Amino acid sequence: MTPEILPPKAALIVIDISKDSLLPPEQSGIELLGAPEAVANSRRVIAAAREAGLPVIWIQELHRASMVDFGRELDGSETIHCLEGSPGAQFLDDLKPRDDEFYVPKRRYSAFFGTDLEILLKGLKVETLVLIGFLTDVCIHYTGADAHQHDYRIRVVRECVAGSSLEAHHASLNALEYLQRGALVSTDDILHAISATSLQESLT
Repeated sequence: MTPEILPPKAALIVIDISKDSLLPPEQSGIELLGAPEAVANSRRVIAAAREAGLPVIWIQELHRASMVDFGRELDGSETIHCLEGSPGAQFLDDLKPRDDEFYVPKRRYSAFFGTDLEILLKGLKVETLVLIGFLTDVCIHYTGADAHQHDYRIRVVRECVAGSSLEAHHASLNALEYLQRGALVSTDDILHAISATSLQESLT
């Protein structure tokens, strides 16, 4: 049986779409292949979720300026990133939480690690997480894997994520699809499913 594109009780999880996302790697310290296209597609999905009344939860990685909470994050390929108060760590001017939406800061890659995301999801009675944002092979991957282990359904919108390389991007998408058949969905499919959900609710 083919899994539903958008199972019931869904929320949109917007992960680390920041100003640094659109800067050249020599300025931001990270390389996001296809980031402008992913941001453009994310705008469409966020607008559709808002129109349909789906909960929108904004995740933002932030580290103290003293860097005391980086832990082992700088042991790999990543340089210093997402410092509190830095311009690049902020949301885009036209793509940020509204007053009626939810905001969860994090210190690590997974949106579940050391945050109140699980409490929020339980309070909202959410069962399905639709993931968009950056990076596919880091924060999307680890948040998706943790969501799976917390027994949530996951849907990753392929054209709304970008990774540190094409190889890493595709490897992480394949790994998430391995965890949950049907985890990967297209922008057009999720937009259609959100619209259909909104229409169905309006008729009930």
